[in-house]
Amino acid sequence: MFILPTVIGLIILNIIPIFRTLYQSFFKTGAFGKGNIFVGLENYRKMFNDEAVWQALINTFKYAIVEVPFSIAIALVLAVLLNREIKGRTIYRTIYFLPMVAAPAAIAMVWRWLYNSEFGLINHILNSLGLPSVNWISDPKIAYISIAIVGIWSVIGYNMILFLAGLQEIPTDYYEAAEIDGASAVKQFFSITIPLISPTMFFVTVTRVIAALQVFDSIYMMIGITNPALYKTQSLVYLFYKYSFVEYNRGYGSAIVMLLLAIIMIITAIQVICQKKWVNYN
Repeated sequence: MFILPTVIGLIILNIIPIFRTLYQSFFKTGAFGKGNIFVGLENYRKMFNDEAVWQALINTFKYAIVEVPFSIAIALVLAVLLNREIKGRTIYRTIYFLPMVAAPAAIAMVWRWLYNSEFGLINHILNSLGLPSVNWISDPKIAYISIAIVGIWSVIGYNMILFLAGLQEIPTDYYEAAEIDGASAVKQFFSITIPLISPTMFFVTVTRVIAALQVFDSIYMMIGITNPALYKTQSLVYLFYKYSFVEYNRGYGSAIVMLLLAIIMIITAIQVICQKKWVNYN
């Protein structure tokens, strides 16, 4: 009875939509967004031959490769620093966590202003230092990095809180014994902190990879449809939105989502296997 509300919500909001999406991927939406025409595997054939889909897949992976490692590494360092007895650490924790409670749309709009090539604050600082302006979100070569920076800034606080919870579960006796043996702070970090916090790191890594592969809001809010960097930054979820809700081709959009689901399941399975091997090794 206690888990029934969660199970019902999981079935209605997650399980059923997955099967509905899979079912929809075998159909093509009729003219003016009305009616469904069964086309079998045609949507999947079209998807595997669509250069935009493969480019979006590459863009998604490039974003995840930048966002996930840096957000985890920075959050872990901050968690270790703020786990110590320092003055005002509660205030620092609150400040780092604030981006998590801000609306994604508001965050994207603020960063879009900061990245503005003509009157943005970042370029203003660069110009004051004698450096040239940079097209942060209109240059196809660096636009995905600019968006990834926003993602890193947004999730550092959440990752930090999770790491803090894991750090506080480590007995202080281990560190005291290490200090007696003459181990430095760096040695303690790699020999005590990292191994004992590995379950938390595994959880954070899995959730961040899944979230990074589903990036949409920052791309939608920061990269306009006329932006020359759109093709090099649009993700699979962005393509799903484009085909399903702009062009009303929900069948094709559903096929793209199923591709993303398959990728997430494969990556999660690999992470679980690696975690089991890590536990057995230790």
